[in-house]
Amino acid sequence: MYEGLSGQKKGLLFLTAIIIVFMQGGLWAARRRESDNFPDNVLVASTTRYLPFGRGNDRPTIREHPIPKLMSEAETRFRELLSRQSQTLEDAVREYERRYRRKPPRGFDRWWKFARENGVLMIDEYDNIHEDLAPFWEMSSEQLRWRAGLAGHLPFVDVVRVRSGNATAVNVLDGYESNDVSARAKGFLSMLEKFQDQLPDLDFPVNGMAEGRILVPWERRVNSNLTMQSNIDAVRNELSGIRDPDWHGEGNVWEAFRRTCEPGTAARRLFSSFRASSTHQTSQLSARSEEFVFARSTAGKYSFCTNPWAHYNQGHFFSDWRTIPATFPIFSPAKAPGYLDIRIPSHYYYAQTRRYTYGWDSVNLQLKPVDDMETPWEEKSDKIFWRGASTGGGSSPPGFAAQYQRHRFVRLASDRSSANRTVVFADPPGSNNYIYADVPAAVLNDEVMDVAFVKVVGAENFPGGHEAFVRLHRVDDGGVNLGDHWKHKYIVDLDGMGYSGRFFSFMESDSAVMKATVYQEFFSDWIQPWLHYIPLSQTYSEIYNIHAFFSGATESTLRAANATVLNMPSEKRKTIDGDRRLRRIARAGKQWKRTIGRRVDMEAYVYRLCLEYARLWSDDRDAMSFTL
Repeated sequence: MYEGLSGQKKGLLFLTAIIIVFMQGGLWAARRRESDNFPDNVLVASTTRYLPFGRGNDRPTIREHPIPKLMSEAETRFRELLSRQSQTLEDAVREYERRYRRKPPRGFDRWWKFARENGVLMIDEYDNIHEDLAPFWEMSSEQLRWRAGLAGHLPFVDVVRVRSGNATAVNVLDGYESNDVSARAKGFLSMLEKFQDQLPDLDFPVNGMAEGRILVPWERRVNSNLTMQSNIDAVRNELSGIRDPDWHGEGNVWEAFRRTCEPGTAARRLFSSFRASSTHQTSQLSARSEEFVFARSTAGKYSFCTNPWAHYNQGHFFSDWRTIPATFPIFSPAKAPGYLDIRIPSHYYYAQTRRYTYGWDSVNLQLKPVDDMETPWEEKSDKIFWRGASTGGGSSPPGFAAQYQRHRFVRLASDRSSANRTVVFADPPGSNNYIYADVPAAVLNDEVMDVAFVKVVGAENFPGGHEAFVRLHRVDDGGVNLGDHWKHKYIVDLDGMGYSGRFFSFMESDSAVMKATVYQEFFSDWIQPWLHYIPLSQTYSEIYNIHAFFSGATESTLRAANATVLNMPSEKRKTIDGDRRLRRIARAGKQWKRTIGRRVDMEAYVYRLCLEYARLWSDDRDAMSFTL
């Protein structure tokens, strides 16, 4: 076909072909570099039916499943982390100085003694504290104290005070002190009890809400030397309108967040971050991201600045509560990317209550090592279980609830359409012969999922109202107790209005936890995904293949693939190795909670945080350092 072309035209044709190949290769490489934590344009329909391993419609041969390698690497990393922890005070001081280029705070030796006497395993892993307090090294101690005092007058902020070695919690919003404080302030107060007499006079402004509070514009952070001065007019400008606790239509969290990004990022360049959308519902692979790509971790460090489209899939960007555009020392239980809150352990983790504590006997008011409703592993259901309210965002602006994290997950599990899910599994079980099956979503969800809302909240913010909401989401009006979760091998943990307060109770159970979150908490550097829990991407699309690996292919999956295992007895159709691996994760998570996620570990974290904060509070910070 090329015989009629001149040499010059052949050269141009060849050059054009080369350019096209490189363009495709570049686009493919760019696609592969994208984070697997968020759906890429999930509202856009796609006709792609196959896993993205090869070109065209040819499915590649899978010789090794990715999950065993993820689990092995996770165990190695965690063992190395534990082995690196300092064994002597001298080692801990040297490691501190190596990491942070300064001496430890005064009282570090007492903290060391507290940690050793209480069997605290994490001695060196406190980078979160260093990160959270970094902005306050840029201001004077006088400025810090002034801002801490001012923060107590902001909406939904309580103050935990230490005076002469005694800690109390007060609310001063209305100009007078009140003991009517939030549960979060009471929880933080309890965490100080064992070492409050070792602390100087301090004020801790504690966030009374689940959502993060501090979003400081990038320009204000860069020019911090100009804005950190105790200029009343400057701070008044920073806090313009902040006396109103909600937005009143005058802004929203996303617009506040965009201003925290660097000027050259995609979030700052866009007037609006909308992408093409479609109301056509599809479950094809490219519409929901790759179904056989497994997240290495959760999305706590995901960059919404470079991926602004992803904010539509996370409800906290639509919260009704106004954020604070100035640097204040606000202590919060968690923070999403871009926030400057100071992390502290959640009161849900520290307190002992019927709704949030595994093994809590609410009749005798005592903690039991095994919850009364715990179920033996062999009797647990193989279905993936989640229950919760339809929270997860607000209505600022309204109309986006359909894409909030909980709504997307329940809708995925409630899908009754004719769409297919692609499932990969070993045939026969335990072999390295992996085959594919396109399984109707409705049938697969019946076999795999036990997911529902137990309470409908904010249906008026859902497109189509309450009628559309209940049509697209399963609702279980019967409710659920915490102990009902223990009947299942898989428990899913999702963000709500903020972080999930049930995570620690789930971890202490004998079930395996699957977790998706965009939040970083105090323990984020202490826990290892794929060893202690199973991380989920924000698309959740890989969840069916996670289930297939650990629990084996379902009946409909086997029939869709006409698998050879159909000729075997039913008891041999499941993978023994997969179930053992799942139970290993469940046991490792329980062990982590009982050795690293204890109440005393939270106290050790807060103790060290208080010492660092006390140094920043002092007029002579050098004198507040510890020297051997």
